[in-house]
Amino acid sequence: MVEEPSRDCPRCPRLAAFRAEHRAAYPDWHNAPVSSFGPIDAPLLIVGLAPGMRGANRTGRPFTGDYAGDLLYSTLLDLGFAQGHYRADPGDGLFLKECRITNAVRCLPPQNKPTGKEITECRPFLLGELTCLPNLKAVVVLGRIAHESVLRALGERQVQFPFSHGAMHPVGRLTLLDSYHCSRYNTQTGRLTGPMFRQVFEQVRELLAGDRPPSMP
Repeated sequence: MVEEPSRDCPRCPRLAAFRAEHRAAYPDWHNAPVSSFGPIDAPLLIVGLAPGMRGANRTGRPFTGDYAGDLLYSTLLDLGFAQGHYRADPGDGLFLKECRITNAVRCLPPQNKPTGKEITECRPFLLGELTCLPNLKAVVVLGRIAHESVLRALGERQVQFPFSHGAMHPVGRLTLLDSYHCSRYNTQTGRLTGPMFRQVFEQVRELLAGDRPPSMP
C-alpha cells in the first residue's frame, strides 16, 4: 500500500504554517497535502514539483485548476492515458488509464519554491510511489527538481543521468523520461511547446507497447 501524508502533516514547519494561513484565508479550499491521482497498477508515473496555489492546493487533485493541468490532461486524453472530460474540477469524472500522477512535494510552498530540506522531508512518499506500484515501468518527470528528487529517491547519482528535455534514462528496472515542466511560464516563453510535450508521452506509449525501442530525440 502506498502511504500518503496526513492532512496535517508536520514534517515541514514552514509549509505547515503556510498551509494554516491558507486555511484561514480560504476555508473552502483543500489546503492540505495533495494525494496521488490514478490507479495503483499504472505502468506510468508522472512526477511534478508541488501543488499550485490555485490549482491542486485549491482543488485537492494534482494539476487540477491551473494552466499546467490544461496542457497535461489534454495531452493525456489525446494519447489514451486518461478518459472522460477535464473541466479543472475534481468532480469532473475524469479518470486516468495506465497512468498515475504525484508530486515531489505534496504541500504548497511559498512562491512555488520548496527548500532542499522540504524536498528531502517529502521524499519518503515519493519513494513509496516508486517502489510500491507493482507494474511501474516508466516515470515522466516534469522539470529538473522532480528529476533530481526521483534519482535521489532511487539512490542514483545525478551526474550519471543529466536532465534534458526529451531524454530517456534507464534506471534499474525503470525508464526515466525528462520533460520541461508544463507551466504557463515555460509555454509562454516558448521553452516548451505542445508538440514538444506530446512527444515525451508518445515516447512513453512506444516504450510501454514494447514493439520497438522508443525513438530518441
